[in-house]
Amino acid sequence: MPSENSTDGRSSRTSALDMSPAEFREAGHELIEQIADFFESLPERPLTLAETPAQVGELIGTGGLPSQGIPASELLREIGPLLFDHSLHNGHPGFLGYISSSAAPLGALADLLAASVNSNLAKWELSPMASEIESQTIRWIAELIGYPDDCGGIMVSGGNAANFLGFVAARKAIIPWDIRKDGLYADPRQLTAYVSRETHTWIDKAADVCGIGAAAVRWIDTDDHQKINMNALREQVEIDRRNGHLPFLVVGTAGTVSTGAIDPLREIAAFCQEQQLWMHVDGAYGGPAAALPETPDALQALTLADSVALDPHKWLYSPIEAACVLTRNPQALPDALSFRPPYYEFDDESASGIDYYEHGMQNTRGFRALKVWLGLRQAGRDGYCKMIREDIGLAQRLFQLTEAHAELETRTVNLSIVTFRYVPTGIRGAADAVAAYLNDLNKALLADIKKSGTIFLSNAIVDGDYLLRACFVNFRTTNSDVDAIPQIIVDTGRRLDETMRPLELAT
Repeated sequence: MPSENSTDGRSSRTSALDMSPAEFREAGHELIEQIADFFESLPERPLTLAETPAQVGELIGTGGLPSQGIPASELLREIGPLLFDHSLHNGHPGFLGYISSSAAPLGALADLLAASVNSNLAKWELSPMASEIESQTIRWIAELIGYPDDCGGIMVSGGNAANFLGFVAARKAIIPWDIRKDGLYADPRQLTAYVSRETHTWIDKAADVCGIGAAAVRWIDTDDHQKINMNALREQVEIDRRNGHLPFLVVGTAGTVSTGAIDPLREIAAFCQEQQLWMHVDGAYGGPAAALPETPDALQALTLADSVALDPHKWLYSPIEAACVLTRNPQALPDALSFRPPYYEFDDESASGIDYYEHGMQNTRGFRALKVWLGLRQAGRDGYCKMIREDIGLAQRLFQLTEAHAELETRTVNLSIVTFRYVPTGIRGAADAVAAYLNDLNKALLADIKKSGTIFLSNAIVDGDYLLRACFVNFRTTNSDVDAIPQIIVDTGRRLDETMRPLELAT
């Protein structure tokens, strides 16, 4: 039975999860102080402690579910240091590995606020202010990259989800029968989609989940700059049409994961218009750079796409999770995904705004847009252009430094991604043996660097060569951080080379 302890005449109920306003203020103030200290200490902290799963697991214990609760303030005092001291810090100025950006501190407060109001963005009447903010955020993202701001769109969790919705929209828009009603079996033709060999693996997941199978994805060869080969694309589409298949989608990438290459999006757009195919752009990483007038024309041409995916939690510096898909036709997503059973009928339908359950896979949806919306207002277009431009400048700086060093071989630089490798002096021997050793050496070098806690890089494989990869989407990284990288790499490489080099490759 609920307890009757209220002093204002109302019945009250005690809950193991509730907090009084005073308790919430005290715990919240203390947590904010912890977080502020964490932000301040980030540049001096180890980027990672490189602990094992067993070591981290011991810190939280292996016991079963507790039967008795613990006060909220005590729990927050406990979990804060665990996260601050035993995480891989992608906000550290030395984090240049995967495409995870340093996150705007305002975004952390935005997530607190969003979770406190706890809006459900399934339907407008459940989340009036949140839904309007999401709609404006989508328009502003479109405006930032030059895409039509009367487009459709929705905020989702990440690049996989955003690209998946572009795939589903394409399938509905291009296929000539009612695929939502009759499925794939209404026509014997095999659906086919076309991507470059550098495209992210989300396409495999989409083809699998949508039932056309991963074998229906045509991986088109790339040119010497890791961009899709348009002649090979045209030839493959012609072959598939002759063989009775049904091409429906071409994906262009605006910033590949490995090297940041930008596919020839203007040529892809013209080809798709000629062939009546849907053009989708995976701009999860590189899309925001279209805001810069000096970026390549190929990137500016993403505005021609039928759909575009991009991730604010990458190059708009939003906390995870925050991604977005835009569609030129505002009805493309509802056409592909909307169902209206009786239990979704609400009063006063005519006065309703956008009901986002009709635009995506989720019904219940959190308020992801708030942190992006506040970030766009805090920095403005000029602020974002400045940060993106500075990241590109840091990549160019690293490219020049590595190019000038006798023991470093620079391979590519695109947008804010640089690839290079360590090549020790005096190495001799058969070409195949040298190539294999350099791959092994740089793989060991990367593993050592990741454990160092000073910088965090990732890898790329280009033309069979294992390369080190630095990606700059970090507003905390400075010129001095970049200037230190070559010597760190060379010192580590020399040490490893002394013990790893086979005798037959020695001078």
